[in-house]
Amino acid sequence: MNGAESLLRTLVGSGVEVCFGNPGTSEMHFVAALDRVEGMRAVLGLFEGAVTGMADGYGRMAEKPAATLLHLGPGLANGLANLHNARRAATPIVNVVGDHATYHAQYDAPLASDVHGFARPVSAWVHSSASAKTVAADGARAVQAALQWPGQIATLILPADTAWLEADRPAPALPKPMPAAVSSTAIDQAAAALKSGRKTMLLIRGAALKERGLSAAGRIAAATGARIVCDTFAPRCQRGAGRVAVERIPYFAEQIVEFMKGTEQLILVGASPPVSFFAYPNKPSWCTPEDCKITYLAHAHEDGPAALEALADAVKATRQALHVGPLSRPDIPAGPLNPQTAGQVIAHLLPDGAIISDEGATAGGGVHRFAATIAPHDHLALTGGAIGQGIPVATGAAVACPDRKIVCLHGDGGAMYTLQALWTQARESLDVTTVIFANRSYAILNIELARVGAGDPGPKAFSMLDLHNPELDWVKLASGMGVEASRATSVGEFESQFGGAMNNRGPRVIEVVL
Repeated sequence: MNGAESLLRTLVGSGVEVCFGNPGTSEMHFVAALDRVEGMRAVLGLFEGAVTGMADGYGRMAEKPAATLLHLGPGLANGLANLHNARRAATPIVNVVGDHATYHAQYDAPLASDVHGFARPVSAWVHSSASAKTVAADGARAVQAALQWPGQIATLILPADTAWLEADRPAPALPKPMPAAVSSTAIDQAAAALKSGRKTMLLIRGAALKERGLSAAGRIAAATGARIVCDTFAPRCQRGAGRVAVERIPYFAEQIVEFMKGTEQLILVGASPPVSFFAYPNKPSWCTPEDCKITYLAHAHEDGPAALEALADAVKATRQALHVGPLSRPDIPAGPLNPQTAGQVIAHLLPDGAIISDEGATAGGGVHRFAATIAPHDHLALTGGAIGQGIPVATGAAVACPDRKIVCLHGDGGAMYTLQALWTQARESLDVTTVIFANRSYAILNIELARVGAGDPGPKAFSMLDLHNPELDWVKLASGMGVEASRATSVGEFESQFGGAMNNRGPRVIEVVL
């Protein structure tokens, strides 16, 4: 047994079942070990940014880490943007990054780089194995680090000789970390705040945005009148009929200020106070009212759902939650095809238990206005703001949840960053329907150009945000990746195409021309 096999057996024994990878020469012994070790599914991605995004989507839905297999520093660097998003989502991931053999490092070969330097900004735990005899133990520690509540990224650097030299055995799995219990003092402080009668907002994130935490938050709202709110880009939120509805903080700073206006108390559950996504001239960065009292009921590493349940009991809430919506699908709309009518069609046809990977940007909001009363579903957002997450996250979610319909909402500009994940969907026969909103523009940047006070832009400036000349052809792009694709230019066409995708399995792309 060599070091690579000992590592692979350790990962499987520690509950890691999927490896998303784009390997190179330094990782060949790990690749070869995949045929000798049962229990690890190997999923190939054609670009490392797609690989890391897939691991993010998988981890958010499976609630355990996948492994990534990346090639030296440049391979890791190619995946950094979606690792940034995954870090913001608190997704558990174990990166295995191959490196030059220990004795080869002295020669400064062309691919030599500071792998640690690339890994540190996105990793809570980084380690380079020093010996084939320690690789397995290092792998067990990496999995345990990734599972540190609420989830984090662990990067294990694997020099090539530690992979090919003789190892002793796999390492046993280490104890799984659990969330810390919230103190009784925190419960008492939050209960006292709620009983004061002051206008209160509950801002919740993480596991508290699943049904158990939402139900407790709904009970608190029923007893106290508190608003229930989530971040603009919450990693995972369970929405739909029969679930407690959550208000979503808007995107722009002045919208957040208006949204927060009059809030006297902000109680945080696994969240941080809202701030502006960017700094703007003459606009606030801190968006909570200055006189608002902030109370932390539960920090991110603590058990938010249990804290909400304890708080509901402390304020003597009944078992009946507030803001639970009945099933009420919108009608198929009349009129032209635009983001609003497309969203209404999606809301009407979305099946029970679907998962929405949302990077719709300026065009993706049409579904949100119906979220509380349509079919129950999970919503996965663009947590870190690095575009190019949506298609890979949808792909990873489909690997984690093969029996659920995955719907990806994506702007055409951002989709170009990681469209390679469509090929993986075809290769793995994944049930993902990707809706490309084709406005032929980085539309959000046209808005931002006007907001940041950059002067009087001219044709050169606008050309940097324009996707015409030539226009992207998503039917051909998807077909070239092996995915069935079609184009919709009217509500009727989109209803027919999206309805067909919802009633059939397998990958599908629909280009919505706006």
